[in-house]
Amino acid sequence: MAILGTRGIPARYGGFETFAEELATRFVARGHHVTVYCRERAAEPSYRGVALIYLPTWRHKYFDTIVHTFYSTVHLIFHRSDVALYCNAANAIFTFWPRLFGIPVALNVDGLERKRKKWNRLAKTWYLISERLATFCPSAVVTDAQKIAEYYLQRYRKRSEFIPYGAETGRVATADVPQHLSLERGRYFLYVSRMEPENNALLVREAFEQVETPFKLALVGDAPYAQAYIERVRATKDARVVMPGAIYSRGYHELLSHCFAYIHATEVGGTHPALIEAMGRGALVLYLNTPENDEVAGGAGIPFEAGELATKLRLMLAMPEADRAAWSRRAMERVVERYSWDAVTDRYEALLERLAR
Repeated sequence: MAILGTRGIPARYGGFETFAEELATRFVARGHHVTVYCRERAAEPSYRGVALIYLPTWRHKYFDTIVHTFYSTVHLIFHRSDVALYCNAANAIFTFWPRLFGIPVALNVDGLERKRKKWNRLAKTWYLISERLATFCPSAVVTDAQKIAEYYLQRYRKRSEFIPYGAETGRVATADVPQHLSLERGRYFLYVSRMEPENNALLVREAFEQVETPFKLALVGDAPYAQAYIERVRATKDARVVMPGAIYSRGYHELLSHCFAYIHATEVGGTHPALIEAMGRGALVLYLNTPENDEVAGGAGIPFEAGELATKLRLMLAMPEADRAAWSRRAMERVVERYSWDAVTDRYEALLERLAR
């Protein structure tokens, strides 16, 4: 099987890359041959048993994804695979091409990308067109949030395969990265996301600055085409605010495991991986009140409206330890019940094997 439409693995960017890594390595462990198409410069030919194909792209905000997926699709057609899994609704137009050559395709559409502030009118129009294409170009459509599944059903009368995102559970014992960043265990708020306007890092920083506390705020993340916004977020004189850029793998899990609380402020999209991952690590979670975020939290996190974040931060600082422990336990239980990577892999394996028959 082949996975297309991400930046590749090992994951060094965002949710789709983590998704590709977790799924591909688990498929390999189950005896499947898996190929992942990568945008990075050619490096190792494989990663944890997964074959890696490196192809060029146009490093441009609006064409990076579709140019690379075009090349990946052509390569896939000539080199064959029993089944292909595409990521990102923007790539819907390419999902019909392999089918013409007998390769069935599933497409994970993610969220409603056209609502993101970073896109211009042309890009939003492309995403709207891609939503429609996603209803008939691939062999199957996958949604990772019930709200997105309902959207496709109501707007396009298209039933999708609902398969949620996954996460691991349990705290990581080490705290090397937090210590390197001068963050004490249990004495920092954590925010993790791509630094783009609709993810509201600036809102989080400004709310935190209104709160009197010796605790710190770690704003973790980056974005390749949002430098102006990142500079606005960095423009603070508050020494409590730490911005180390993007952090992946064990360091990322250490940060989640030892934060006082995790703040999730993303307002657009489907299921956001960082929210699930924070819950899986037992973080006390404070999330922006949107239907998609509320679906993920499932009563195991504390919602906030944009204008009340500072107030909620103060309430969390005053929360008794017993209550904090209860929220932590509830969050991990939620992930075990609904977002286990092994269960997610089971469902993708069943879907892709069915398509490949």
